[in-house]
Order: sequence, then C-alpha cells, then structure tokens
Amino acid sequence: MPRSFCIPGIIFLFCAFVLMFIVSVSLPFLTAMDITRVHFTGNPTISAATTSLSQTRFGIWAYCYETTKNSNTICDKTGHAYSLVFSSKDSSVTIGSSWTRGLAVHPVATGVIFVALLLSLSSHITVTLLASIVSFLAALITLIAFAIDIALFAFVKHEMKKLTGVSSSTNTAPGFWLTFVSFILLLLAGCTVCFGRRRDRMSGATSYPMSQKPGIFGRFRRNRNVV
Repeated sequence: MPRSFCIPGIIFLFCAFVLMFIVSVSLPFLTAMDITRVHFTGNPTISAATTSLSQTRFGIWAYCYETTKNSNTICDKTGHAYSLVFSSKDSSVTIGSSWTRGLAVHPVATGVIFVALLLSLSSHITVTLLASIVSFLAALITLIAFAIDIALFAFVKHEMKKLTGVSSSTNTAPGFWLTFVSFILLLLAGCTVCFGRRRDRMSGATSYPMSQKPGIFGRFRRNRNVV
C-alpha cells in the first residue's frame, strides 16, 4: 500500500483502539469513563446506599455514586449486567440488567479494532483488503455499542423523571462521546485502507511494460532487411 495512505489508516485505527480500550475499562476502574451521569437535587437513595445521593454514574461493569454527606466516589463491584433501584419518598424506579447487559459490546468492538490494526501493518495487498473489511466490521460493532449507549441514556433520563420530590439532570458522559469518536475514526480508517489498496492495485497495473505491435511500415522495413 502507498505510504501516504498506509500511515493515516494505521493512525486512525490506533487512536480508535486506544479510545475504545479506555472506554472498555470503564467503571469501577476508571471512574471518569462512564456512559451516563445523573446529578440529583432532592436527595434520593439507591439500594446500595442508605444516605442520599448527589450523583450516579453508569459504567460498563459497575455503577458509582456520590453521597451528599461527602464528595467521595463510591463504586459497587457488581460486574456485567448490573441493576440499580432508586427510591424517593413514595416512588421508586429500577434500571434493570437488560439495559446494562449490552454495554459489553464495547470490549468486543475493541478486540475487533485490534485485529484490524494488526492487519493494517501488513504491506500485502490481500491482507490490506482484509484490514479494510475488518475496519468496517469494527465500525459496525462500535455503532451498535453507541446505539446501546443512546438507549441507556434515554431510558435513564426517562425513568429519573418518575421520582417524586427529586430534581435530576441526566447527561451523556465521556465514555459516550469517546465511543462516537471511535466510530468516526474507524470509518476514516476503513476508507483510507480501501482507497490505498485501490491506488496500489492501479499503480501495479500500469507498471507493466506495454508491448507494441509493429505497424505496416515496421513490417515493411523488417522484410526489406531480411532481403
């Protein structure tokens, strides 16, 4: 593949891999890499804490919360497909495991991106074609992960309105936007690798010497020399 196309494609894939890897680590290991974040005024409680809350963060592997008593971030080590119950006065809402189970698509996308990155390092035409296909596959899986993030955000925002006596602000968190940026980078990487392979194939097709057939006068001169 031409170097002008190869290097940008590798850079796009590497950046996408790093971003999705950070998102995949998520809570409780990286407390800033949540998908959806809710700020409260009105002091609701959750099933994991008896004191009132000021903030709740939804990650891939767990959720974290801050209490009004102190500003420390406390994470619950629940693992994949966790659930959370919010209570306030006479109302309660549940964020079930069916809404958090799909977040595990993020590390799957990270693995596919890593495979595409390894394939893009090859200079073989067939391998670069495969790298382009895997890049688009990774973009598709990342898009699915981003759609799951949107669904979780919309559901949490809808459910928080059901809590009586509580004013909440539900926002998208850094992990949400890093997933979107990774999706854009993967599209750019797939197109770059694909165009680079096409240019390499076209340059290879024009590099062969063209055989020219002798014209009428050429044949006449050749026959005259023989005589």
